[in-house]
Amino acid sequence: MFKTTRLKDILISQLTELFYASEEDSNVKMIILKGHGRAFCAGGDVSPIFHNARQGNWKFGANFLQKEYTLNYVMATYSKPQVSILNGIVMGGGAGASIHGRFRVATEKSVFAMPETAMGYFPDVGASYFLSRLPGFVGEYAGLTSSRLDGADMLASGLATHFVSSDKLPLLEQALVKVDTSDPDAISAIISHFSHIPKLKEESHYHRMKIINRCFSRGTIEEIIFTLESEALDKKDNWISSTIQLLKKASPTSLKISLRLIREGRLQGVGSCLVRESRIAYHMLRGEFTKDCFEGFGAILIDKDRNPKWEPSSLELISDDDVDRYFSKIDDEDWEDLKLPPRSNLPPYAIAKL
Repeated sequence: MFKTTRLKDILISQLTELFYASEEDSNVKMIILKGHGRAFCAGGDVSPIFHNARQGNWKFGANFLQKEYTLNYVMATYSKPQVSILNGIVMGGGAGASIHGRFRVATEKSVFAMPETAMGYFPDVGASYFLSRLPGFVGEYAGLTSSRLDGADMLASGLATHFVSSDKLPLLEQALVKVDTSDPDAISAIISHFSHIPKLKEESHYHRMKIINRCFSRGTIEEIIFTLESEALDKKDNWISSTIQLLKKASPTSLKISLRLIREGRLQGVGSCLVRESRIAYHMLRGEFTKDCFEGFGAILIDKDRNPKWEPSSLELISDDDVDRYFSKIDDEDWEDLKLPPRSNLPPYAIAKL
């Protein structure tokens, strides 16, 4: 398993170097990212990170995350178009490697999720930036419940910029590699030529935007759940009851941290969001306030009994002061906050993210 993390570490470093080098190369007009097999990217093998953290070596994972967050930042501020072809699973780190880019192409095979609260962690890789900018309070819904969105949902919510049937992807790629411009409008027009607006499924969250906005706009997790339960009394809807259950199964600490992150993310640039997320990640890896992430990843990814024992076990046991601690700098004279690289000569699209 350590080999897997090492390989991902190398891949992240190579991608970061690729993005830097291509910015200076006039022959490169855009970067196209796609996955292999069933996934664009379902995230990485985090077992070694949490194995080391359990042994007291939290910096093993922290160093890895610093590299990943730096790549997210470079992608978000990349001066040329990035086209991510999301023909499969897009979860966790896979979202960080795609959603920050200029163009995100979903298909009928796309599945998006940020499953971290169910694992005692929180949506990171810049999720507090991109989730907070989805329509209404869809970001809170997706980030807190770990719900899965298909390609049509992704397009409707803005996670995807285009929807292309998977059988047309070879033709799209052929058209894109012939492009001799970095003009976003020209590239968008090419992708649009192969795109269409898919039909939303009956169970799509988009048909429940009024309920989502009414419930997930509340100020606290407790109020969100209470409002959902009130909705459930008025109407029988399996979507409402399953949403309540997803929230009640998640780590209470993760839920409170994630809600605050997304809310504050609305007023922050992508760099500030990544720095805040990195601080929370370090605190969780240190296990000084709670060990929910160890418990969650163990129960879901290692033991696979899917029955984590959260501590604190309920929302009422977690105060605002408890949550504040996760947003503080690490008290370690040998450790520094995430230092993001300086960026210059950026297009308006990238500048807006700062």
